[in-house]
Amino acid sequence: MTDALEDLAEYIEEKVEAVESHSFEHGELILNAKTEHIKRVLNFLRDDKECQCQLLMDITGVDYPDRIDARFELVYQLLSLRHNHRIRVKVKADEDTLVPSVVAIFSSAAWFERETWDMYGVMFDGNPDLRRILTDYGFEGHPQRKDFPLTGYVELRYDEELKRVVYEPVKLTQDFRSFDYLSPWEGMTDVQRAEAMVLPGDEKADLPPVGEVSRHAPAHGWKSSKRGASK
Repeated sequence: MTDALEDLAEYIEEKVEAVESHSFEHGELILNAKTEHIKRVLNFLRDDKECQCQLLMDITGVDYPDRIDARFELVYQLLSLRHNHRIRVKVKADEDTLVPSVVAIFSSAAWFERETWDMYGVMFDGNPDLRRILTDYGFEGHPQRKDFPLTGYVELRYDEELKRVVYEPVKLTQDFRSFDYLSPWEGMTDVQRAEAMVLPGDEKADLPPVGEVSRHAPAHGWKSSKRGASK
């Protein structure tokens, strides 16, 4: 963080009341703004001669499901080629918040807002084409939410008989959901009573002779001998 960036942050807060606070991370300026005034903030950052952030690089979201006041945080990434600095603007929203669209200020926001709606379910008021862009139009849910299952709810495949893609509920067999975390050679390294001491998982492989270490056993400093295993 440089003195010039600190001066810029104070200048912006003085000029734009909608900016509530600022911070610095990795040498970049972060502005926390009021959601309902996001258009005013971005318009100022684009046109003001001290900022000149004429490129909107990205709009994305962050999900904080345990947060009470506003679950989502929207992040606007701005770049000034003139001054060679980046400014990040953050606003808060929830599932019912209508966030003002900034398409009229940055045309690139059209697809960014669609991505954010698709992944997080945040609504943008004024976007001319707010529909899914990364998932199918019939997709249910929003994949980047923390409570969305990693496997999803449906899987798709091409049906040769129907000659089209079909959706089916996700089915995970028991083999992929139940783990004993024991491999055939991790249960025991020295089988003294092979028939009486068989642990879950050991039935998957042949048991070593009594008194000898399995050739698959991990090397933990054990050495085998004719009299038995000893350390």
